[in-house]
Amino acid sequence: MLVSGLLVGVALGFVMQRGRFCVTGAFRDVWVTRSTRWLTAFLVVVAVQSVGVFALDAAGVISLSANAFPWLATIIGGFIFGFAIVLAGGCATGTYYRAGEGLVGSWFALAAYALFAAVMKTGPLSGFNTAMRSVTVEQSNFYSVLGVSPWLFVALLVAGVGLAVRHHLRKPKIRLASLPPAKTGLAHLLFEKPWNAFATAVVIGLIAIAAWPLSWATGRQDGLGITTPSSKLVGYLVTGDPELVDWGVFLVIGILLGSYIAAKGSGEFRVRVPDAATVLKSLGGGALMGIGAALAGGCTIGNAMVQTAQFSFQGWTALVFMILGTGLAAKLTILNRRSAPAPARVPAGV
Repeated sequence: MLVSGLLVGVALGFVMQRGRFCVTGAFRDVWVTRSTRWLTAFLVVVAVQSVGVFALDAAGVISLSANAFPWLATIIGGFIFGFAIVLAGGCATGTYYRAGEGLVGSWFALAAYALFAAVMKTGPLSGFNTAMRSVTVEQSNFYSVLGVSPWLFVALLVAGVGLAVRHHLRKPKIRLASLPPAKTGLAHLLFEKPWNAFATAVVIGLIAIAAWPLSWATGRQDGLGITTPSSKLVGYLVTGDPELVDWGVFLVIGILLGSYIAAKGSGEFRVRVPDAATVLKSLGGGALMGIGAALAGGCTIGNAMVQTAQFSFQGWTALVFMILGTGLAAKLTILNRRSAPAPARVPAGV
């Protein structure tokens, strides 16, 4: 049954690569271009998954449980993670699929992310991580605090996201010049034709729903997740302990494989070696990603996509502070650079 994690990962990596589904870009665009198109697409994933998760729970296929809310670690970790993904050039999943495209900078970011997630979860900083996450409040999700059905929140989320999608779809489309298609049929659709952001989001949402029962069937009681599986993968490579290899580890390996297949099939795979400055940024960003994700209890997938679909305080708090952290990093690395005055020209002959 563990192989189902590999298959889900391949599907997720393939779809995210072909759909250019970049969560870092979605958060960054809010600050840099004032565009919410990709953030809306991200929320489509949350809304679709939310319908499926609560349907599976109602059917008894899975059983959602409420945990205490580690508010302090979630706030600090979410902000660190949001800041880090700009430096690393991608969030956890984005780094995986870009690594599959051949971006060497993402290889460095991915290695640092997985290593420091392990350091925080089971290594020298595990005590600090545990202490931070022990600062909790009992309230864990919105609907239990208000004493209402979770389906009320599902309906509100679906309606709100639906209106946002409608807003973006009604905007005039910009037609870009393109070359005649080189492929036909399914090959053209899968590997050549640009994918619509919202259609991609729906497919990712369906993959996220499928992950729940498949993961639960192996004893791993969770949906999609990247940080803990990445930490376990490092642990396995260091110790050789087969107990660490679970459904989630197969998932992250599958993301790499799926993105490679997509990039290779579309002609986008190419090994690209960055300069030294980019390598240092990738390493630093990856390390901060691992620290932030461990503190917050998840990355943009485990927290901002999966926990939000369950309307947990942890998920939505992490999402807000990830976006704020991304905003600060964007201001320091992008917006300030744009507003800096150009150097004065020295007249020739002076």
